[in-house]
Amino acid sequence: MEAWQKPVKCLGIACSPRTKGNTTALLEKALEGAREAGAETELLALGRFKFAPCIACNGCFTEGQCVVPDDMQVIYQKLLEADRIIIAAPIFSMGLCAQAKAVVDRGQRFWATKHILKRPVIDQNSLLAARRGIFISCAGSDLPDVFSGAERVVRYYFKMLEVEYLGSYLYRQVDEVGAIHRRPEALQEIFQAGKDLASK
Repeated sequence: MEAWQKPVKCLGIACSPRTKGNTTALLEKALEGAREAGAETELLALGRFKFAPCIACNGCFTEGQCVVPDDMQVIYQKLLEADRIIIAAPIFSMGLCAQAKAVVDRGQRFWATKHILKRPVIDQNSLLAARRGIFISCAGSDLPDVFSGAERVVRYYFKMLEVEYLGSYLYRQVDEVGAIHRRPEALQEIFQAGKDLASK
């Protein structure tokens, strides 16, 4: 990277209700890789924020802004300013954990901007490059379709955020706290994924 160039901003969203959950550990490793590639990184732990689910009030249909005055307003700003986004969320009951799904649902403002107001969500002139993102998840189950619903939702969410979806890193039969640390190959894979994300 040339000295005059600004580093890409890589935002990692830790969605697990556990403060030291497996997906958070993977996210930390991915951000470590992104930093090695020169990115400016931030880990945003949803458990530290207070926000409600979407109340379907359609307030965002007027100006593309959510009218609910809670901590989602802070999260929105970070999402809009990031060049790279990593969503790290465990599977609960065959889908995204509630914390992650609430953030996705509150993204209705982005849907309204695109489809009701017919405006771009992102001012591309304000960014270094096209936005890109990945999804990290763990599931205790080994069912063949355990990640299918969550992946579909994250793909949709990235599309609303005008983020190119580069792929998923999914780890089965990872349940109890710290289990992912017994999978060094997973930690190495996700470190490289973070590095690659920041480099593209």
